Amino acid sequence: MLGLAVALLVLIPVAPGAVSSGSPLELLRIPVESIVVVLVLVLIPWRALRLVVAGLFGVLVVLAIILSGIDRGYAAVLATSFDPADAQQLGDAVGVVADAIGWPSVTALLVLIGAVAIGLAAALAWAALRVDAAIRARRRTGTIALTTVTAGWMVFALVGSQAGVAQPAAAAASADQLGSTVSRASVSLQAQAELDRRIAHDPYAAVPASDLLAKLHGKDVVIVFVESYGRAALEDPGFSPGVRAVLQKGTADLAAHGHASRSAWLTSSTYGGLSWLAHSSLQSGLWVDSQSAYDKVVATGRLTLARAFREAGWHTVSDIPRNTRPWATGSDFYRYETLLDGENVGYEGPSFGYPHIPDQYTLKHFSDRFLTGPHEPVMGEIDLISSHTPFTPVPDLEPWSDIGDGSVYFGQPERGGSPAEVWQDPDAVRAAYGRSIEYSIASVLSFVRNTDDPNLVVIMLGDHQAAPIISGEDASHDVPITIIARDPSALGPIDGWRWQEGMLPGATAPAWRMDAFRDRFFTAFGAH
Repeated sequence: MLGLAVALLVLIPVAPGAVSSGSPLELLRIPVESIVVVLVLVLIPWRALRLVVAGLFGVLVVLAIILSGIDRGYAAVLATSFDPADAQQLGDAVGVVADAIGWPSVTALLVLIGAVAIGLAAALAWAALRVDAAIRARRRTGTIALTTVTAGWMVFALVGSQAGVAQPAAAAASADQLGSTVSRASVSLQAQAELDRRIAHDPYAAVPASDLLAKLHGKDVVIVFVESYGRAALEDPGFSPGVRAVLQKGTADLAAHGHASRSAWLTSSTYGGLSWLAHSSLQSGLWVDSQSAYDKVVATGRLTLARAFREAGWHTVSDIPRNTRPWATGSDFYRYETLLDGENVGYEGPSFGYPHIPDQYTLKHFSDRFLTGPHEPVMGEIDLISSHTPFTPVPDLEPWSDIGDGSVYFGQPERGGSPAEVWQDPDAVRAAYGRSIEYSIASVLSFVRNTDDPNLVVIMLGDHQAAPIISGEDASHDVPITIIARDPSALGPIDGWRWQEGMLPGATAPAWRMDAFRDRFFTAFGAH
């Protein structure tokens, strides 16, 4: 049993390093955490306190393993590390997984993880106490062994640091993981303090909204976020040819019917997910790159694009088909008058998984309800979701007049590859992503072509790049943005932006941070 205890103390505390790096060589290192806990236990004369210390050791090591696993997941999907201040994001991630594999499977997985964590913490506590008992039983021999191991770790640590060894024999993986997590939390708190300063200083807060949007008087302005539409969609040779073809054909078709378009890049405040961070950055003119920052911003009276339009006399609409519950932020912060979601748009068709409602249906319903016939000026934000992870199944593009209540889509989800099938092969995932982006953009083009509204101005952009499995390692945060106007003169105010003609921005097109858009928009379309 002593051998098992030693093995647990050697292998488990270095697991965070193995999880983070993906290298099994990490398991061959000597963990300082086990040495320290045994040293402390040997010095404690009270058995009750030893039990507490051993239990705390087990909990902290298991916590470090869990955090390293979460970090690995964040790196794979969001290209970042977990911030404890944004723990709410874990619940959102669970929801996405549940939509792909079902809640029963997710629940079973969470129960299994919980049971393993408790068992592992108990095993580590037992192992530390067992080694402590062995040293106490043979005080001289045990002390010599413990001293030797401690000295050996210090030598390995010193030699490894001086030699610049990537994986020295001495390790502090669990301590490093816990320390880096605490450090990220500290940095997050400092960033929130800076955000407070920026929230308090808004140069447009006192300007009449009618002055901020004077050059758009009478126009219907619709901001369309295309889920996961990032720079890679236009530049990765694995799937960009299809996307570029849709954009090139769309540019030509729109021009033939008198539409004008200009394009550039925006640098998103998020990556791989958490779309609402990008939405709030664009609308508020603040860099919202974490859930904690988002929570802080939406609790203020910061002037948003939607609020400015509403105060200037537009009817403002939010259309988020993924939402299934009341969204207080939409009315309290953004100040939308009408909030549409998956429950109140009349969709009677089949579910396509996480992206429940097809994008083309969402756009058709919005067009029919707000932009057809005589109407007051409308400003809307529509958050498309057909290109959301897992990118499959993808609906077919239907004739505009056939969409109806969505019944036309019955039978389509079964024809598409299921997430479980597609996600077994990275190449299949990338291909599915490309198809989903093509569909979403084609849906927007269908919306622009078929909406009989001479005053329509559409701002189409991505919310963020797709996860690294799609966009690649170390990808930028850039997303395409295009403004389309039925009345070409509506684009005159942005001539100074030097955006490129058409829907396909090139490598040399301007690139702004997403939080810069609001202020530039007010400056371009304002009265002065």
